[in-house]
Amino acid sequence: MLALAWRFKWAALRIIVLQAILLAMALSGLGLTGLGIDVIRHNLLPETTSSPSWPFGLAPPADWSQVSVVALIAAAVFAIAAVRFIFDRLSTIWKMALIQDIVVHLRTMVYDKLQRLSFRFFDANASGSIINRVTGDVQAVRMFVDGVMIEVLMMLLSLAFFLAFMLKIHVWLTFWCLATTPLLWVLTAVFSRIVRPAYYISRELFDKTVLVLAENVQGVHVVKGFALQKNEIRKFDQANSEFSNQQRWIFTRVAIFTPVISFLPQINLMVLLVYGGWLVIAGRIDLGAGLVVFAGLLQQFSTQVGNIATIANSMQRSLTGAERVFEVLDQPFEIQSPRQAVTLKQARGDVAFEHVTFGYNSSDSPQLTDISFEVKAGQTVAILGATGAGKSTLLSLIPRFYDPNKGRVLIDGVDVSRYDLDDLRRSIGIVFQESFLFSQTVAENIAFGHPKASREQIEKAARIAAADEFIRQLPKGYDTMLSESGANLSGGQRQRLAIARAILLEPPILLLDDPTAAIDPETESEILLAMHQAMQDRTTFVVAHRLSTLRRADHVLVLEKGRIIQRGTHEQLMRTGGHYQYAAKLQQADSESRRLLGMTSHELALDQASASIPDPMREGGDA
Repeated sequence: MLALAWRFKWAALRIIVLQAILLAMALSGLGLTGLGIDVIRHNLLPETTSSPSWPFGLAPPADWSQVSVVALIAAAVFAIAAVRFIFDRLSTIWKMALIQDIVVHLRTMVYDKLQRLSFRFFDANASGSIINRVTGDVQAVRMFVDGVMIEVLMMLLSLAFFLAFMLKIHVWLTFWCLATTPLLWVLTAVFSRIVRPAYYISRELFDKTVLVLAENVQGVHVVKGFALQKNEIRKFDQANSEFSNQQRWIFTRVAIFTPVISFLPQINLMVLLVYGGWLVIAGRIDLGAGLVVFAGLLQQFSTQVGNIATIANSMQRSLTGAERVFEVLDQPFEIQSPRQAVTLKQARGDVAFEHVTFGYNSSDSPQLTDISFEVKAGQTVAILGATGAGKSTLLSLIPRFYDPNKGRVLIDGVDVSRYDLDDLRRSIGIVFQESFLFSQTVAENIAFGHPKASREQIEKAARIAAADEFIRQLPKGYDTMLSESGANLSGGQRQRLAIARAILLEPPILLLDDPTAAIDPETESEILLAMHQAMQDRTTFVVAHRLSTLRRADHVLVLEKGRIIQRGTHEQLMRTGGHYQYAAKLQQADSESRRLLGMTSHELALDQASASIPDPMREGGDA
């Protein structure tokens, strides 16, 4: 950020210097024009007019004809205009290069910051708002730099030049012609106070519109499946109309403010004609170098002042977006490596929770309360519980997606908050509940966490995850390009690629958030067997409700409302009774019924869905 500020500082200084040269040349051309008028007037009325005042006493030789003198002045005006044109184009190029440089670097900075912000930031901000901050709001910063900062600097510099020359011509004429200027600043302040909150509301309404669009694009199958296209069109139309109405409200105020600001300087011209004309008649100022030049200066001054309306509107419009950008850039890094981080090149895999309490929001009830347990390297822990019990939350604390509010999470006896964050997460393989794939090839998706992996390593991981067979049946095998989010694969196929991606890292710790949830029953046993091979000599945490997985676990933790209510092996928990035994017996009964009745797994699923069994462990359909 500091480097960008310095680059902007020097680039802006260069533009300001060039703009000062352009102003000096413009004033020189205007002065020469006035001098030419005085020369012609003196030639026509030599007895009633005084001799023209030449700048710096550089009068032409006395034997020159008046035509030659006027021609020389005209040539000088043209030469100044030509050079000024070149410098003006150069100034525009430099300014556009500066603005583009700022946009590119700022967008990169925002994206970089988003990559390092904690999950808590993304929990608190909708995806539409985040996308707008990287795109539209960064453009608002560009507008602030281009349409406000640079324009204000240019305006102040121009007004200073024009005011100095007008005062040089006549002080009191300058005072009376600029008497309305303070009123312009007052009106601008009032306008800014009115429209700034409106622009902030406008950005929020635009976020809402983008969010509706993004959700419908991602959930198009759900919308069409329920035949709710018309309802969704109405929802988008309502969001779009709310944004449009807010913009119309703003534009109405701008449409009133701009003509008022443009009208007030016209009063100045009336004062100039009355008072300035009297000064010329009284012989107190010249016609050309006095009144005509002053009129040109006043017109330029009024034009610059008239830009206040545009600048004020641009300022309020861009400040809202700029604030949202810097809200991201100013966000503190909640999760980051400590200054003297402990390196973790090869973890053994011992994991312990010591009285861990965690809540996403301090004002709400915690999702986990006083969680304590210890797992030795190479052991498998199965986590069972109803939806909302805190299973996924517990897993998220191990790779430090969040830090606990109380207590500690230890790996190999060291608090995870002391490890280098990259080392920690490279030591942990993760398969989330919802598998996300990128718009890349199958091989690139599997090798996402290890881009330099060989094809042999990629294929080995795919075989362990029971994905190799279906991958080879794809049009280009491992080189098949996946569509957005892997939409051209089934849910089970996407999940198996995610498992392969985690296995490829060969991590000492595996976190599997219900890995068989998206796997069809026909391939479930194959996946579980393959995963059992992958779990060998690794510490594994698996959120599961399948009895076959629970039996393989060295420890089973049963969660309810963020607390561990049962723990032990499958055999121990079956002897002690309670929620675990009840859930396990239900699955055993289902399996026996299927065997006796010869029902397919699909038929059994339909039969279970139609039954109303009061099961406290299956609230929300989990466990």
